[in-house]
Amino acid sequence: MDDFRGIADRIALDIARGRLRTGQRLPPQRAFARRHGIAASTAGRVYAELVRRGLVVGEVGRGTFVRATEVTPQGRALVEDGTARVNLELNYPSVPGQSKLLAPALAPLLRPDALGDALRTGAADGTPRAREAVAALLATGDWRPEPGRVLFTGNARQAVAATLASLVRPGGRVGVEPLTYPLVKEVAARLSVTLVPVATDERGPVVESVRAAHRSAPLSALYLQPTLHNPTSLTVPTERRLQLARCVEDLALPVVEDRVWSFLGTGPEPPLAALAPGLVHVVDSLSKRVAPGLTVGFVVVPRDRLDAVAAAVRSGGWGPGAFALEAAVRWIGDGTVARLVAAKRAQAGRRQRLVRELLDGFAVRADPCGYFAWWELPAPWRADGFAAAAAAHGIGITPGTAFRVDPKRTPDAVRLGLASAAEPELVGALRTLAELAARGPLGRQSSSPS
Repeated sequence: MDDFRGIADRIALDIARGRLRTGQRLPPQRAFARRHGIAASTAGRVYAELVRRGLVVGEVGRGTFVRATEVTPQGRALVEDGTARVNLELNYPSVPGQSKLLAPALAPLLRPDALGDALRTGAADGTPRAREAVAALLATGDWRPEPGRVLFTGNARQAVAATLASLVRPGGRVGVEPLTYPLVKEVAARLSVTLVPVATDERGPVVESVRAAHRSAPLSALYLQPTLHNPTSLTVPTERRLQLARCVEDLALPVVEDRVWSFLGTGPEPPLAALAPGLVHVVDSLSKRVAPGLTVGFVVVPRDRLDAVAAAVRSGGWGPGAFALEAAVRWIGDGTVARLVAAKRAQAGRRQRLVRELLDGFAVRADPCGYFAWWELPAPWRADGFAAAAAAHGIGITPGTAFRVDPKRTPDAVRLGLASAAEPELVGALRTLAELAARGPLGRQSSSPS
């Protein structure tokens, strides 16, 4: 009898060769089992494997549908020939002239006498110059982290992983917003940590929901994105931040505050770290400010947790590269990062104006400063169906299901990443998506956009 993976491979090949098309419904699992002469449980494993590969999506009460003929390295469907002509999934901002700005600081590191040192592994606590530079970079309002509390990783994902690993034992529980950064779900799975959704409203996480989740079974930590939350763009107002700070202090509950997108924000809201400094661990990086290919992650930790987080960085092999760390110090020190941040803020503002203009009338939630938009789709569209239809038109978008924590809650929404596509491509993609949304999944007019 065929192994379920072999059967899944054959179905994947049918999808890749176009014999099964984007949006096509697969037979019910029992019918599939009869057709292939396998047990119903084996058919279930085949379908689960196809879902894991990102080739199909299951919708409760509707069935299992083909997403696309190829998948990205991240496992999410793009278009039928395997390439997204306009990629609104990836979200790494770049501005004209960026490489020219970055090159001068790297030139001295390429000399033979300097390259040897630059290619070694960096330490979790970096260097005194790096700690000072990053403390200055992250400072905002009245908050300036102490340089001695800054640790370094290879990127923000590793910073999150190391911080959670230092706080939560396998089997532990971490409170998160109901929609959260997909890579945090992957990190939690690798650490054998359970994510617990905490209710949110139009102002952010609901304090009583945090308390209730902690009462039901103690939480080991909270992971929050209070500034430019990905994917909803919500920024938590100061009053709610103060309430959250009092709550975590009452509960002695550590917090991981993800501020990777906060450099775009211009509001007065203080970091949670300024309000509960003994509990909040700030995670940030250069990946969005500068570029993903040569980046460094940062963690600002409470002083009494320096050794624990540094040990997690070392044990996970998540330390920074010395070359990237030295480049970061130079880019911060010579003003390159500040110039890139200013250019990217302006670019994000232009792209948000395009969203407001071209998706006018639809239920789109976005921040004028942000690089993404959360689109609640008109009925009868479903998120994965719309993503598959967009892929067939050469546009990669992220369905809301990628962000959900509770698998029983399926948001009929998609996230549009505005950072990676060129602006002319973005204009064309937004127009196509607007027409697609209005036309409906079967080519009929959808419900009127709200």
